[in-house]
Amino acid sequence: MELTFTATVFEWRGPAPHHFVAVPEHEATLLASIAKAVTYGWGMIPVTVDVDGVTRATALWPRNGGYVVPLRADLRRAKGIATGDHITVTLHVEI
Repeated sequence: MELTFTATVFEWRGPAPHHFVAVPEHEATLLASIAKAVTYGWGMIPVTVDVDGVTRATALWPRNGGYVVPLRADLRRAKGIATGDHITVTLHVEI
């Protein structure tokens, strides 16, 4: 499955701060429909994330009935991504 969307980067300021984008509702519903077949536990869904030609492996995190995409620091540095930026993300999910 491949999903592409544009979202705003936000920072979670917990004990281990991290940057994310939220998966839009429509795409989150599609992911939820295949989650049981692809999750490796705790609702995490392994994906490959592509942002403007920079690709990294990660896993979607379930949050508030949807999913968020963690944006690794090396990906953010490579593309100059900061909190508040609007970015286009393509997710590749192996079914």
